[in-house]
Amino acid sequence: MNNDAWLLADWPAPARVRTLLTTRTGGVSVAPYASLNLGDHVGDDPRAVAENRQRLAARLPASPCWLQQVHGTTVVDLAAVRSDEVAVADAAFSRLPGAVCAVMTADCLPVLFCDRSGSVVAAAHAGWRGLQAGILERTVAAMGVPGERLLAYLGPAIGGRAFEVGDDVRSAFVGDHDDAAAAFIPAPKAPQPEVEAHGGQPARPLSGGWLADICLLARHSLRRAGVDAVYGGGYCTLHETKRFFSYRRDRVTGRMASLIWLSDD
Repeated sequence: MNNDAWLLADWPAPARVRTLLTTRTGGVSVAPYASLNLGDHVGDDPRAVAENRQRLAARLPASPCWLQQVHGTTVVDLAAVRSDEVAVADAAFSRLPGAVCAVMTADCLPVLFCDRSGSVVAAAHAGWRGLQAGILERTVAAMGVPGERLLAYLGPAIGGRAFEVGDDVRSAFVGDHDDAAAAFIPAPKAPQPEVEAHGGQPARPLSGGWLADICLLARHSLRRAGVDAVYGGGYCTLHETKRFFSYRRDRVTGRMASLIWLSDD
């Protein structure tokens, strides 16, 4: 069951596929990282991050394989990653029971994958750059399973009514695929009511450009990879201030994790 601190993917995955998605609550970090910040690269007290990661690990079969995410398209097989290694990649997959795939986000889209027989799982970090460059298609290809045999779950990300981008972002997507135009609507030119950010810092008002639906863009990418069984996509990290970290809203903030693994049974 979901609670204030932990979420589970709501999808019809096989029983041996396990998931966990963290929120901003349940940890020891103080503002502006309050409280379950898992990122060790955002300026938080390293001791607080270590404690938060220990609390997370207590709910997992093993420590997650953390990645150095660079908004790219590299996908790694956890079987090839040493336990003391931090791979430079934006997605990971595994066929090994107990090996935990993990990605960290604070507005970007985390996408979890599994196949219908429960033999392989994956986690991908889909910021707009990686999404446009094909990170989801590459993750599907790396899993070695036809797209029609896969399930995908879209985790918490900035919503389609909150993610303002410029002409360059829209052109990058529409230039590759005409159907991407449906994921962009003109942003209001007049300032909108500001969302009060955690710690009292106001979010930036909308000021023109385009509002991008990153979940819809992800669905298009997944469809091109043959994946039609797509679930999730109902959370907005920017507007749900008490539940999620948001870089776009707060700038200095923590990171959440989306994790997936195969159980032994």
